[in-house]
Amino acid sequence: MLRKKFNEKWLYSRRLSTIESMTNLGEATSKPIEVTLPHDAMIMEQRRPDTKNQTHTGFFPGGTYEYKRNFYAPEEYSDKVVTFEFEGVYMNAMVYINGEFAGKRPYGYSNFYINANRFLKIGAENEIKVIANTSAEPNSRWYTGSGIYRDVKIIIGDLLHIQVDGVKISTPNIREDLSIVEVCTSVENDGNVTKNVYVLTEVKDGSGNIVASDKLPLTAYAGEAVTVRQRLDVHSPKLWSVDTPYLYSCSSKIVVNNEVLDEEENQFGIRKLQLDRKHGLRINGEVVKLRGACIHHDNGVLGAATFERAEERRIELMKEAGFNAVRSSHQPISKAMLDACDRIGMFVMDEAFDAWSNSKVDHDYHLNFHEWWEKDIQAMVDKDYNHPSVIIYSIGNEIQEAGTKEGANWNRKIAEKTRSLDGTRFIINAVNGMICITDQLGEIMAELNDNTISSTVAEEETKEINNLMSSLMGMMNQIVTHEKVGKLTEETFAGVDIAGYNYMSGRYELDASLYPNRIICGTETFPQDIDTNWKMVKRNTHLIGDFTWTGWDYLGEAGIGKLDYTLDDSKGIYGPYPWYIAYCGDIDITGNRRPQSYYREIVWELRKEPYITVQRPEHYHDKISKTSWSWSDSISSWTWPGYENKPVKIEVYSDAEEVELLINNQSIGRAPVGDDNRFKALFDTIYQPGELTAVAYVNGQETGRMKLQSAGEELELAVKVDRESLQATGSDLAYINISLRDGMGTLQTAVDRKVSIAVEGEGILQGFGSADPTSLENFFDTERTTFDGKVLAVIRSKAKAGAITVTVSADGCKPYCFVVPVI
Repeated sequence: MLRKKFNEKWLYSRRLSTIESMTNLGEATSKPIEVTLPHDAMIMEQRRPDTKNQTHTGFFPGGTYEYKRNFYAPEEYSDKVVTFEFEGVYMNAMVYINGEFAGKRPYGYSNFYINANRFLKIGAENEIKVIANTSAEPNSRWYTGSGIYRDVKIIIGDLLHIQVDGVKISTPNIREDLSIVEVCTSVENDGNVTKNVYVLTEVKDGSGNIVASDKLPLTAYAGEAVTVRQRLDVHSPKLWSVDTPYLYSCSSKIVVNNEVLDEEENQFGIRKLQLDRKHGLRINGEVVKLRGACIHHDNGVLGAATFERAEERRIELMKEAGFNAVRSSHQPISKAMLDACDRIGMFVMDEAFDAWSNSKVDHDYHLNFHEWWEKDIQAMVDKDYNHPSVIIYSIGNEIQEAGTKEGANWNRKIAEKTRSLDGTRFIINAVNGMICITDQLGEIMAELNDNTISSTVAEEETKEINNLMSSLMGMMNQIVTHEKVGKLTEETFAGVDIAGYNYMSGRYELDASLYPNRIICGTETFPQDIDTNWKMVKRNTHLIGDFTWTGWDYLGEAGIGKLDYTLDDSKGIYGPYPWYIAYCGDIDITGNRRPQSYYREIVWELRKEPYITVQRPEHYHDKISKTSWSWSDSISSWTWPGYENKPVKIEVYSDAEEVELLINNQSIGRAPVGDDNRFKALFDTIYQPGELTAVAYVNGQETGRMKLQSAGEELELAVKVDRESLQATGSDLAYINISLRDGMGTLQTAVDRKVSIAVEGEGILQGFGSADPTSLENFFDTERTTFDGKVLAVIRSKAKAGAITVTVSADGCKPYCFVVPVI
């Protein structure tokens, strides 16, 4: 079938409120504007402190949005099958063709298809309209975006065709000399004539050479669908892994009298998955420990809009930071990110739902679960099946009913449905033991003889699990190791292949003896616990990995990683307006690594050099309030004008035995680090501009060093573009990292400026922003203030070859101009 992106020339409008309509001459919608998909309508909304979404979306409101596009249906469509594919519409999508209802999809993360044939006007102009409705607030616990935020495709096929998602490729037998590739092809005949055809399948290597093929006859009866299976031998297979992500391609054709009626092309990888208590998780026979990152679906300054390059860049940067696995939290991952994980090499745990029958917020998925869960599981599996990066399906996250018999029953239903669709991957459920015992928390606290938290507070806090966990910080392990947690969750865990533990590290080794056949994965953990968690991962075969919350910072759940010097706990863990970023990721929303990322890399034994980070000296004497997801208030900088000869705290991370700290080549002391000291040394000293050096030692011998240099008074713009050219696709991206530097190139972290950007030619400014978690600026203006000296711009190509001219300027700096070719 011919698949073509259908992203251009959509007319977008927003349904107006009653007051807006009155001031807009009674119009029901805003003036339509032409947009190219993917498009996030929420990121264009004005944030408001009074929105019902509150911190969930970072104070972005929802709404009702309409997308229309005209298209011509030529005469040849009269004997074709015409299908529209929507990779993601958030949410409650309603699709109309020529004014007639054509289909809907409530879940905002499911890939879905609309058959257009019965609605088409052949030889005439047609209209397709999509309405997305996020006006019922809140409908999620994080920033979702609104509208058609992923790609749309039009699919044209013969009446006799391969069904959409109709090719399933697996590798059931793998040896060093030979791999069996099994290809299941679903063929459908929508015509009125039975046809005798051949199904030709060819497997090609990475260079395009045919390494296996098979041709079999098929009688395709009119009005019926049939699945054919072919087993092909691939000799001396090259295996897929995160270190060697080798991909094959599979061409599936329907052939009649040497004429190809239909064809599908799919990439796949050959890799073997094994899971047992003796070895844990094995990929291609090798034991693998998952160095995991939980990630939400938004792309920072782009909002929820899903671009191939944006997803690719995230995976590139996370892999550079040491991660080898991502968990999509808490919704099915995009096709674009799956493609990137396949190419770059990243394991995937794809997650289906954040809620089943019980709600977490008023208008979330629980309203549609009973009617739609099977279709949404089917959509996730169909999307993932041919991707070697996907190794685990997660059927739920912190499901409130997981500790009940009814919840365990649903767990079995969903797990068995998933297995019936794909028996080649493992299934997990990410359970939070605290949620399972919230109604018994007071009783458990009494048993633990703890009077620090009253039953009244406990009752209030149970309404919001993140607040509850943070308020019980320091007691989590005592609570989740209570025998009631084990009893309440054992039936649910018995229904899946891997027990997913959210914030239950206290049970890792306890449950090794209590449940001798259970395999565990830390599906969600606090960033501050990575060293103790990883120690357990390394020494226990039944514990296959750790997924931190989170690998990449995100919009919404505003301020869960905040550092508060007001000591005002009245609002719980979340940040009041104008907070809009979670502020808990290893990598910030612009793609820059934060200190905890380098700490994690050291714990994972992937970095030998020490890492220096400095706590902000303006808060040296202040008391601080943290959440369970906070890191220290520090950055890797030795530029603090105005704090000369004043006290400062310096953190040094290292796996060595000890580190020495030097200021301007003068030693201020040594301190032990390494595993026994949680890989961290803290130095309390006086700030003196110049050079700060940390030297790591093992057995008295230097093993690595790091330096920080104070920035001078000069101020220059430094601009780094990640692409030499862009493709004229209408959706290719270039990321422009803009920073303030001195004459020697040292980052000016203490002198922020407003930066302006102008984009001309065959491109547009798609997003512009910083990692400032409380900024009142937006992502689409041409002016933005740096944060710790940095800001990010993203330009998007148009669908025409040419050039994009970009000019960057800031007060006190010489403007910087450059050209990006569009080819």
